[in-house]
Amino acid sequence: MAMEMRLPVARKPLSESLGRETKKHLVVPGDTITTDTGFMRGHGTYMGEEKLIASVAGSVERVNKLVCVKALKTRYNGEVGDIVVGRITEVQQKRWKVETNSRLDSVLLLSSMNLPGGELRRRSAEDELAMRGFLQEGDLISAEVQAVFSDGAVSLHTRSLKYGKLGQGVLVQVSPSLVKRQKTHFHDLPCGASVILGNNGFVWIYPTPEHKEEDAGGFIANLEPVSLADREVISRLRNCIVSLATQRMMLYDTSILYCYEASLPHQIKDILKPEIMEEIVMETRQRLLEQEG
Repeated sequence: MAMEMRLPVARKPLSESLGRETKKHLVVPGDTITTDTGFMRGHGTYMGEEKLIASVAGSVERVNKLVCVKALKTRYNGEVGDIVVGRITEVQQKRWKVETNSRLDSVLLLSSMNLPGGELRRRSAEDELAMRGFLQEGDLISAEVQAVFSDGAVSLHTRSLKYGKLGQGVLVQVSPSLVKRQKTHFHDLPCGASVILGNNGFVWIYPTPEHKEEDAGGFIANLEPVSLADREVISRLRNCIVSLATQRMMLYDTSILYCYEASLPHQIKDILKPEIMEEIVMETRQRLLEQEG
């Protein structure tokens, strides 16, 4: 039986700019954020004895007079317009229940999706009977948040052809607080794979399709065999995303691509070793700081 031994190595010193950039105002529940009464109370805070106190563990964010605490590890709180990746858990009357990493199951209504072929018409009883043929339990979908109810439950829609059922790929689950909000969350990376960075912390990695299925209406999943080269790229990207999430770095297209390039000298299976993971993420962080100037 092969055995691998790793000896302790000296930790590389942080550069001054890197250490300075990563300092944040971190708090735990019960910590006093400020005693100044001029601030407005935001999420994750409460007033007590004329002091603003943290109710969750996380980093303090200030926007003008508004002070809030962004939790480091939390369930997904939906916002209208967010891109999410979810899994169908139940088929109900005129709707699907979707697991989106939030406190309550999300809802995808039959009327909130494109019919196969993209035809536009009222949903009939035949469509309702054929719901399990469109999407069934266990299917992964990409969707957009259409509305957020008063109890925090989320209503989804897939009315654009870029949303719909997901085919072959790998799902990675990270904390929603690590996904950076951007204009687009669908990225075709130059390394040969694509990622969907769901605001709910579900990241979908899949081989970049050669041609877009415009007439499929988002229901035909491509089940052709994936080449070995594509599978290796997807596996490397998956390990890079896990490394970034473990080291609490924000996930977006540039950070993932830099981490992928930094990991190329190492074998895919070695990326998750603690010392290599730290080295790769450190190099990624340095490149991002250099880019920001």
